[in-house]
Amino acid sequence: MTRLVDVPGMAALLRQVGVAPFMRELAARIRADYLRWPAFEKSARLASHSPIGVIELMPVADAARYAFKYVNGHPGNTVLGLPTVMAFGVLADVATGYPRLMSELTLTTAMRTAATSVVAAAALARPGATSMALIGNGAQSEFQALAFHDMLGIEEVRLFDVDRQATAKLLRNLAHAAPTLRTVVAESTAAAVRGADIVTTVTADKAYATIVTPDMIEAGMHLNAVGGDCPGKTEIHPAVLRQARIVVEYEPQSRIEGDIQQLPADFPVVELWQVLAGREPGRESPRQVTVFDSVGFALEDYSVLCLVEELAEKHGIGAELPLIATGCDPKDLYAVALGKDGATLREAA
Repeated sequence: MTRLVDVPGMAALLRQVGVAPFMRELAARIRADYLRWPAFEKSARLASHSPIGVIELMPVADAARYAFKYVNGHPGNTVLGLPTVMAFGVLADVATGYPRLMSELTLTTAMRTAATSVVAAAALARPGATSMALIGNGAQSEFQALAFHDMLGIEEVRLFDVDRQATAKLLRNLAHAAPTLRTVVAESTAAAVRGADIVTTVTADKAYATIVTPDMIEAGMHLNAVGGDCPGKTEIHPAVLRQARIVVEYEPQSRIEGDIQQLPADFPVVELWQVLAGREPGRESPRQVTVFDSVGFALEDYSVLCLVEELAEKHGIGAELPLIATGCDPKDLYAVALGKDGATLREAA
């Protein structure tokens, strides 16, 4: 049987475990898996683009487990009452190919993105950072704010979004989830960024945008650029990138999808695993500007699927799904189709 963790199941799991503890454990898993970088078979995700969005498949595997995620990005979905990002994933045994887990990954993509942001910021931001600007207050913003508050000690978050209702929503949720976190609503991106130790951009428009421009940059800032994650979608002005030390997840993918798509193909960048493993320095000086150009990589989904499987089994969350026909002659699929030989039509579905 394949364990299915759907959205109600994931919500039940998070009620038992807690959102902040889940992201804390997830950040530790992601860091540990990046330190095993050579053990993984990696590739850039397979993307199908349209003028209004993208649908992607993201595979990765080590010697024991294979994982993939199906995910979309359609900024216009909110007017249809649908999320901008929707995802699910599968975790399978490499030895047999048997799918162990099928899980929703819409909620968990937001959490793994925030956890990865913190892993990178811990290596790149100035020690003792206490303030963060959060540009883009949509579906992922709560998780970013909570993760940085809980794991990196951010005390104040300055909020800006062109959609005032999104900011109001974020304020309500943070007041409940993180009452000790100071929140300041800014009137512009520039006002939010001014004096911030960390700047997180998590906007959704599929456009060559310049959310952060050179005049906003101050010495020692760390930019956590999350929203630019497909061709033709950026957030950071190229002049900002040229003056910064840039860290990416997987260079072949980031060259196509990240903010660095605006730069020459030979512009130097460093992969996150190299920094975490001590093979390359992260921040080189207190005044250096650093950028984590994050597009999301399949290794992070592997980490979260492994964690979901472990916690779901521990807490009895999820349903046993007869996804694969078993209990029958594996050479006689025709009998399965007829509901014979110990199998049912439902098991064959």
